[in-house]
Amino acid sequence: MAILKIARMGHPVLNRVATPVADPAAPEVGRLIMDMLDTMEDAEGTGLAAPQVYAPKRIVAFFVSGARAQREDGADGGVKIDDVPLTVLINPVVEPLSDVMALGWEACLSVPGLIGEVPRHTAVRYRGWTPKGEEIVREAQGFHARVVQHECDHLDGILYPQRMSDLSTLIFTSELSARGRVEVEEA
Repeated sequence: MAILKIARMGHPVLNRVATPVADPAAPEVGRLIMDMLDTMEDAEGTGLAAPQVYAPKRIVAFFVSGARAQREDGADGGVKIDDVPLTVLINPVVEPLSDVMALGWEACLSVPGLIGEVPRHTAVRYRGWTPKGEEIVREAQGFHARVVQHECDHLDGILYPQRMSDLSTLIFTSELSARGRVEVEEA
């Protein structure tokens, strides 16, 4: 397929609400999804929303490495977190399962070179449609929930700095080593 250009913070496509997809199984939707997956892989991201590739449609793709989730969630003591396989959601809806929020570091392919601490709900339920027109309903916690919320925010014209409660934690990724963190994977 094709590797698409990624829109960067400041471009109007990232500031608007994306349009619902009428037919998840339409060939043009399938082509866009394949291009999104190629782009996400090329950029080494964990997630990507259609508006990030200049397509203002309500489509997101993501995967969650169990090992990464275990590190991010601080799950030690033998608790294994499974991978969340590559998931494509069309017209997703996210519902918080509680009012509990937690701060976590986030980066974004559309905000290159920066990372910030963002408050997110720790548990959510999300639903959407697959490219085959099948419904997906899942509950997510921790890092998995964070990734889903981050990607779905793109569909409503929201970038993670707009969610930050303390902009003093918005830093350049190159400064992470000074804070004891060296791994950054952009969503």
